Amino acid sequence: MVTLRLNNLSTRYGHHEVVRDITTPTIPGGSLTAVIGPNAAGKSSLFRRIAGLANGQGEVEVGGVEYDRNTICYMPQDTGANAVLSVYESIILASKQGRGLKVSDQELIAIDQLLEDLDIMPLAHRNLGQLSGGQRQLVALAQTLIRSPKVLLMDEPTSALDLHRQMEVLGFMQRKAEETGMVVMIAIHDLNHALHYCAQALVIQDGRMQGYGTCQEIIDQSLLENVYRVRGHVELNSLGQRQLVLRGPLAHL
Repeated sequence: MVTLRLNNLSTRYGHHEVVRDITTPTIPGGSLTAVIGPNAAGKSSLFRRIAGLANGQGEVEVGGVEYDRNTICYMPQDTGANAVLSVYESIILASKQGRGLKVSDQELIAIDQLLEDLDIMPLAHRNLGQLSGGQRQLVALAQTLIRSPKVLLMDEPTSALDLHRQMEVLGFMQRKAEETGMVVMIAIHDLNHALHYCAQALVIQDGRMQGYGTCQEIIDQSLLENVYRVRGHVELNSLGQRQLVLRGPLAHL
């Protein structure tokens, strides 16, 4: 099983430090870890720092695997995909990563399986520029997964999807993490989704880590009030699942 640990991780844009001294326990693979916090808390900047796309202090330690260029993969909110390529071509290109264009039968089978798993096979020969925002998110997920990452950083990967597809994708990623043992960190705003699909949660606010633990430990009334500035609590529904009950925003200070 793959593991990830962050040690005093920081990064800045110009003179502004956007991620400061983030140190985590060992984050296990095999399940989803929610990265939660308000807008502009530093979640995307943290992912960019972990992926090596931003400079800064501290160490990123990946255990249980030999490190290569596909060990850590980052799926940003805006993929900036080449609209001229077809969906299938874009996934082939992502799988090759500059290693030549010859594609084996085994690689084609893996691509076909991924398209089937994500239910986007009907899009295979459409150009990326013809897709909706939600369809592009699903293709971006396929482009990322075809690289077989060991640590996957997903920045709001379901923000453009309808509720049904959000639940499908999060359930699929939950199973994928269990099957492969990879570390999957998901920046997510829907705390009910975090409670249902994620095992751990890391809280970011003002560029600092405010907490880390199981979702049941972390997502509570104190988090709602102190981080999200809303009134509410967590209770069990009729299925025995934890869910948020919100009463409204706290007064702005």
